[in-house]
Amino acid sequence: MSNPAAWDMARTALLTIDLQNDFIHPEGAYGRAGQTADSIAALPDRIAPLARALQARGGRYFSAQFTLVPDKDGEPLIAPHLKELRPFLGKGDFAPGSFGHSLVDRLQPADFVIEKVAYSAFYQTRLEYLMRALDIDHLIVGGIVTNGGVASTLRDAHLRNIDTVMLTDGCAAFRQEVHDATLLSLGTVTHQMSCAEALALIEGAS
Repeated sequence: MSNPAAWDMARTALLTIDLQNDFIHPEGAYGRAGQTADSIAALPDRIAPLARALQARGGRYFSAQFTLVPDKDGEPLIAPHLKELRPFLGKGDFAPGSFGHSLVDRLQPADFVIEKVAYSAFYQTRLEYLMRALDIDHLIVGGIVTNGGVASTLRDAHLRNIDTVMLTDGCAAFRQEVHDATLLSLGTVTHQMSCAEALALIEGAS
């Protein structure tokens, strides 16, 4: 893995996973169902300075957003395991173009939005196309949940020989011990640093 201190920030993108209203906003699908966590709610304020700093350096901000594709009757296409795990999800939740599907206001604007239908931001999405088209070589990754979308995306990047930085306090899970265990398990596939350390890296880049 290359040293992030040597990265060209104009060839680096911040990639956030699932930081959208249906997960975080009190009026979103998870908020209405009482499925919230303080550690998750704190992420947008912590990550927003990185997005703005990287954009100012010529880098990009990609927002990967979980998507439930509506069928012709408006009912979402939900995988059976997800329906069992989150029975409160229904019509209109995580639908493209909806309030709930959108990136939270604190992180707007993203340069590109990537709709994703599974854990990884690489699975059946345009992420790799965008990276090639924009000459992006490196990713700084945060979001939710640490052991789900974040971990899957980082492992997929590693398989593609894409160097990454994982934001240790820029991602979160619903349980702290799960978050901590995931950080430990990903130590061999990604660089890890805090949001403050990453911001210093971006702002200090020549």
